[in-house]
Amino acid sequence: MQWETVIGLEVHVQLATRSKIFSGASTAFGAEPNTQACAVDLGMPGVLPVLNESAVAMAVQFGLAIHADIPEVSVFDRKNYFYPDLPKGYQTSQMYHPIVGAGEVEITLEDGDTKRIRVHHAHLEEDAGKSLHESFSDGMGHAMTGIDLNRAGTPLLEIVSEPDMRSAKEAAAYLKAIHSIVTYLGISDGNMAEGSMRCDVNVSVRPRGQERLGTRAEIKNVNSFRFVERAIAFEVERQIELLEDGAEVVQETRLFDPERDETRSMRTKEEANDYRYFPCPDLLPVVLDDAYVDHLRDNLPELPADKRARFEHELGLSTYDASVLSASRDMAEYFEQVKAVCGDAKQAANWVQGELSGALNREGLSIANSPVSAKQLGELISRVIDDTINGKAAKQVFQALWNGEGDSADAVIETKGLKQVTDSGAIEAMIDQVIAESPGQVAQYRDAEPDKRGKMIGYFVGQVMKASRGTANPQQVNALLKEKLDALC
Repeated sequence: MQWETVIGLEVHVQLATRSKIFSGASTAFGAEPNTQACAVDLGMPGVLPVLNESAVAMAVQFGLAIHADIPEVSVFDRKNYFYPDLPKGYQTSQMYHPIVGAGEVEITLEDGDTKRIRVHHAHLEEDAGKSLHESFSDGMGHAMTGIDLNRAGTPLLEIVSEPDMRSAKEAAAYLKAIHSIVTYLGISDGNMAEGSMRCDVNVSVRPRGQERLGTRAEIKNVNSFRFVERAIAFEVERQIELLEDGAEVVQETRLFDPERDETRSMRTKEEANDYRYFPCPDLLPVVLDDAYVDHLRDNLPELPADKRARFEHELGLSTYDASVLSASRDMAEYFEQVKAVCGDAKQAANWVQGELSGALNREGLSIANSPVSAKQLGELISRVIDDTINGKAAKQVFQALWNGEGDSADAVIETKGLKQVTDSGAIEAMIDQVIAESPGQVAQYRDAEPDKRGKMIGYFVGQVMKASRGTANPQQVNALLKEKLDALC
């Protein structure tokens, strides 16, 4: 039987506010446990929440970026459940009237085609605390769980997709698109390692051609693009095996164990009525007028899809190059600065995606922390364009800049004597010397068929470049060598 995979994601984005969604406590990452949870976050008697306006603005900006409906009125609800890291016994969220309505996100598939993924809605809510299951005991060898409530009350935007994805690759592409949008907007740093962005993955399978959805499993709190793909791959295989063996898939919540590369059951999946949602009596409905929404719309930055289109149509980049360079706001801004210095979009794209990205990946660095500035790289490319240095020397200059051996490409070129030799007289002298010292190779070249001499010229080019310590202009070397060797035939 042919099976079809059906995937929907619930993406939790931590908003980049300085304080929490209903209190003035700090949201800074890395503080000592339980030092950033105030009386409001803990739900102490007599305290009242006050909505953080910045969180509202950020949610609306996201809605506008995905062309979503922005309802005039949204309402906060209480989601009731009991867990040690939820100090109030309920989570303030939005169930029936979320702040962002239906929208869509465009993703780019592996073959270069695009697909639109529908977003059902996005709602604001507060985060819970964190349970710590390691390094705690009662002193008598009994394991214990610690609770850090620093995250309690941190503002989250939960983005709920429709079940429109049909593969792990599509799900990862959608998650990357969401990451790109929120970081472009500046409403989140998107740091998945620190929990600023994570997702719950809903996976089911059904016979191909069947319209009714299969029973889904929800994989909680997956925090990397790679883990999303691996978790889905395992879960799809698990569900298909169950169905083909005549068993049933149970609706449940599961977790992904990256060390074992498997999902494991946590609990049976709750339904909405299990949480006993009701409107929060401590918070008024949020009312957004047209002027407020229009002001936010007018101040949106250039978004990834628009930047990609501009790179492709105005700068002449390929669809692939434009997609890669526009995926990250930091990458796009770095590339544009390089291009502004050197004046050549294609050369800038090649160097940013090639030499620079390779070095960053090897060192595990982000482009924001690149040892080579955009200005330095742009100046280096300019020296290749104006024939001051050749490609081989350019890589030496790049490595020197990376290692901090010079403030500029010009300084490195001067210090290391890498300036390209373009004096035809000097190059000709080196060629004459190489030919004189290579009688055997000259004889082979002379005796070869004309259509095979092109491959044989590489030996002579290599010897001339060696003699010039890599500084001779390769194009001039090739042209002069061919002229002189052909004259000997």
